[in-house]
Amino acid sequence: MSNHSNEARRSFLKKLMLTSGAVATGGYLSASETETRKIIGLTRNSTFGANDKVNVALIGAGSMGSGDLNTALQVPGVKMVAACDLYTGRLETAKKKWGNEIFTTKSYKEILNRNDIDAVIIATPDHWHQQISIDAMNAGKHVYCEKPMVHSVEEGPAVIAAQKKTGKVFQVGSQGVSSLGNEKAKELLKAGAIGELNYAEGFWARRDPLSVWQYPVPADASEQTVEWDAYISNTTKRPFDKLRFFRWRNYNDYGTGMAGDLYVHLFSSLHFITDSFGPDRIYSTGGLRFWDDGRECPDMQLGAFDYPKTAVHPAFNLSLRCNFVDGTSGNTYLKLVGSEGSMDVTWDSVTLKKNNFSDSGDPFLQKQKGSGEEPRKKILPPLVTTYKAEEGYKGGPYDHMVNFFTAIRKGSNKGIAEDAVFGYRAAAPALLCNDSLRERKPLQWDPVHMKKV
Repeated sequence: MSNHSNEARRSFLKKLMLTSGAVATGGYLSASETETRKIIGLTRNSTFGANDKVNVALIGAGSMGSGDLNTALQVPGVKMVAACDLYTGRLETAKKKWGNEIFTTKSYKEILNRNDIDAVIIATPDHWHQQISIDAMNAGKHVYCEKPMVHSVEEGPAVIAAQKKTGKVFQVGSQGVSSLGNEKAKELLKAGAIGELNYAEGFWARRDPLSVWQYPVPADASEQTVEWDAYISNTTKRPFDKLRFFRWRNYNDYGTGMAGDLYVHLFSSLHFITDSFGPDRIYSTGGLRFWDDGRECPDMQLGAFDYPKTAVHPAFNLSLRCNFVDGTSGNTYLKLVGSEGSMDVTWDSVTLKKNNFSDSGDPFLQKQKGSGEEPRKKILPPLVTTYKAEEGYKGGPYDHMVNFFTAIRKGSNKGIAEDAVFGYRAAAPALLCNDSLRERKPLQWDPVHMKKV
């Protein structure tokens, strides 16, 4: 990859907004001052260029897969050579998008049998992630697999074993893991910017039909254009149902609900920032409140998680919320709260809020200083610093692909952002949310050994 491919990403961050002050070396800036600080240690330069070819194939050519591939093609030297999908219309669209010369098929095994393919992007419904990932690595292909890595907790160890056995590069597609925002948050937490972490929370809010999985269904959807038998061959046998194919996230046989689609992003980011292996106690509740469209998955879900003390972080709690019935349009965020402040983290920004105190001004309390007692402090508005990526930053998804293809070109999983172990430790608590909700009870998880307790 060429040196210029990541220049906008790592050179520096610009502080855009200081509402009451900013953290600076040696003290605080006044409310009227601003600061632009060069952030060191974030540049990922590479000697790889456009001549270092990596041929990729897409398995699952829907909206997510197409987005992943388009991002991958921004990385110098990446070439699209083949696409696989079970719906004829997507294969026809693939040729229009990426060239009539690409190979297309409805059988992923035909992709894996080709010698001209170095890596595959797997963006199928969740119930096919494990099998195709394992088959691809065994066939000598590097794998970028969309989150969640697996459809159930039981499937994770086999993917980890395949990565270890084959030595192929394997990355899970929670794209924010490689983002500038996450890296800055990790740096700030390690530097003690918010004191000792004690709580984190995340929230996803959606309302429009497309974002809550009411995906469009093609007019020609039928058993003649969809390989239905192949689609359900590893799950419950049913008559053809176009909604179960094109709106698969709504159904438990194929998707993993709100937790598998969205919570897993928050787990991935949190674990990257804190170096955590995950929670050891999981509880979730929720229900179907609004979208009466035949779906089986909740449109409102809450999760509560206990993270045990480890060598790298204190014990803390996490709460997650997801609302597909958000009448205010809501927002999406991840917040980390510590003893001295908090951080709001997105993929391209971090807003740091620091505690701010002053002497109360009470003459009597001022005299207490001489008695050895701490004078009462007056709480002031927090000191706020917002770090934001400079203009031209290509974003977390691009960074994640750069990470993947750099590992392929180096021939090593070392340094990969989200390998099978990391991906499983993010997927498992998300999937256990669904089990907890169904069983209506808390569940115990061993995050170190990655198994149910």
